[in-house]
Amino acid sequence: MKSGTSAALSPPADATPPVRHPEAPAPGEPLGAHYGQCFGCGGDQPHGLHLQARAGEGVSVTAEFTVRPAHQGAPGLAHGGVLASALDETLGSLNWLLRTIAVTGRLETDFVRPVPVGATLYLSAEVTAVAGRKIYCTATGRTGGPDGPVAVRADALFIEVKVEHFTENGRPEEIRAALDDPDQVRRARAFEVNP
Repeated sequence: MKSGTSAALSPPADATPPVRHPEAPAPGEPLGAHYGQCFGCGGDQPHGLHLQARAGEGVSVTAEFTVRPAHQGAPGLAHGGVLASALDETLGSLNWLLRTIAVTGRLETDFVRPVPVGATLYLSAEVTAVAGRKIYCTATGRTGGPDGPVAVRADALFIEVKVEHFTENGRPEEIRAALDDPDQVRRARAFEVNP
């Protein structure tokens, strides 16, 4: 267990290494938004992060987003909740590589240094282990470039769910809109290989 990581985010002894799905996007390929209105990745969300993730090697992704004035908390600095959202969105993008549907079960975030408005946050995430429906992963966000100083980092636990998690709990009008969107239907079908 990493120093400062809770026991809930430490994989059990019987956890297995993650396996990239054979039909996962190739390294370097953009992953796209999973829903147009998503605060993290959706292009139709005016104040969203518009985070753009790319498949990495193994079960890893990279992403970037630029902090805009709508994302500030303290004057001129990114709001901590927005930074946590960027980490969460990047971590959630890992599920494209596993070809599974999963939601955040737990997210522990460390805020290492302030991120000013106008800065680009360079994010990277990877799955570290899988145990049944539990997916363990970690992420960092850096400023000044992909090798710059760490500004934020997180450890997370994602839980695999069925599509009914969304259809039974989401607002009906958004569910209908998503089901009427041909791109959304195409993305959902990509995950049908894991019944």
